[in-house]
Amino acid sequence: MDRRKLLFGLAAASSQLHAQKTKLQEWKPIFNGQNLDGWQVHGQVQWSVVDGVLVGRSPRPSKKPFGEWPITEQQYRSWVTQQAWLYTEAEFEQFDLQLEYWIPEGGNSGVSIRDSSRGDKSYGVSPQVTPAHIGYEIQIIDDGVQPYPSGSIYKFAAAPKELHKRNQWNKLEIESRKEMIRTRLNGKPAAEFVGDPQRPNRGPIGLQLHDRYSLVMFRNIAINVH
Repeated sequence: MDRRKLLFGLAAASSQLHAQKTKLQEWKPIFNGQNLDGWQVHGQVQWSVVDGVLVGRSPRPSKKPFGEWPITEQQYRSWVTQQAWLYTEAEFEQFDLQLEYWIPEGGNSGVSIRDSSRGDKSYGVSPQVTPAHIGYEIQIIDDGVQPYPSGSIYKFAAAPKELHKRNQWNKLEIESRKEMIRTRLNGKPAAEFVGDPQRPNRGPIGLQLHDRYSLVMFRNIAINVH
């Protein structure tokens, strides 16, 4: 083999290896596995860290959360469906996000991206407007009948129903670009959407507690900013 071709081949291989190594080094954890540094709590929720796992659940209600009884069904539904969120202090535009989640049977959660409201309109006594209607929500759910299974871009693109693994840790990957949003669940393509020009291109990352009876856990949350 010609010496110059050999040297060129070695240089190319070295350059490719360096590029791959650099790309791997760009992944940065946004949850440190110890506390909530870098995050903001929105709504009535208890977030704790147990053995490196982020655990979200609603606090125990007071003895009389509605004041005097009886109450109407509308009052109860308004109370029980209030969401709560955990948002990064930082905002991101173009990025790759990866995390692992666990929800119980029948559980419901989600990951918000590009939400300028930071979930503040999704709870309170007035009618709520959730982050899914402002930015985008990547669905996390354990329900075989919902039209948007886990990995879906809620309201825009449905994922295949068989990707979510019940009673197991699931790996969710989100690719956010100006021209496209893509998701993968447990290593398989889930959904993609070109984006709504009327919605923000930039925002924080949000983790959802869906309602008053929800439980959700997250771990290994990392981002690669482009």
